[in-house]
Amino acid sequence: MKIIVCVKQVPDAKEVRLDPVTNTLAREGVESIMNPYDQHALEEAVRLKEAHGGEVIVITMGPPQAEEILKLAISCGADHGVLVSDRAFAGADTWATAYTLEKAIVALGGADLVLCGKQAIDGDTAQVGPGLAMRMNIPFVTCVQKVREASDSAIILERMMDDGYDVIEAPLPALLTVVKDINNPRVPSLKGKMKAKKAKIQVLTAADIQADATCIGLPGSPTQVAKVFPPEARGERSILTGTLDEQIDQLVEKLTPYL
Repeated sequence: MKIIVCVKQVPDAKEVRLDPVTNTLAREGVESIMNPYDQHALEEAVRLKEAHGGEVIVITMGPPQAEEILKLAISCGADHGVLVSDRAFAGADTWATAYTLEKAIVALGGADLVLCGKQAIDGDTAQVGPGLAMRMNIPFVTCVQKVREASDSAIILERMMDDGYDVIEAPLPALLTVVKDINNPRVPSLKGKMKAKKAKIQVLTAADIQADATCIGLPGSPTQVAKVFPPEARGERSILTGTLDEQIDQLVEKLTPYL
């Protein structure tokens, strides 16, 4: 089974801040990490490989430094890393990103299964996975919380719902987006770290994937972010201090007038 995992390098959520001049996310000096949802997609791909054989290829679209998360993915069990990187990709929205990833996957010979995280923590759109499946013309299932069975021709899984879950059987090839409940990502092993250190990351440019210049980057994006801003604080705020019992007493005192 050939599994491709789409991952993204994002700013660490603990350090996210806004640039007051550009009103966009400030990335300079902010640590970058693998998108947390994508870590679970990677773990599930490695588990499927261990159970059924095959290979796991991890792909990301981003600047040269995004190679770091591909090395991390290899240290966690992936076989190969592919960096889709070109200045022409800059400014891509979810539509252009899905187009670019689809062209890259075609250039890699396709896949039996594509795994993505439910969403990226820096955009929270959850659009790239379904958009990629649409472009690949394959079935997709979102919010997967468990893979029950898998074969060369189909996969049976559980899709998380508000009131429980659905059991779905999907033919392969297919695309899945996963939630954090699906597994607990492993910690890189020493052997994995050594493999990642020696690994050579394949780089694909716009020319390599034969991308249409009008469909990539900012020119190929029908949507653009005009402004990002933090919500204004509303109402009075206070911090409770002391022991837990003391904080409870303070909270009861503050809420009593409203009861």
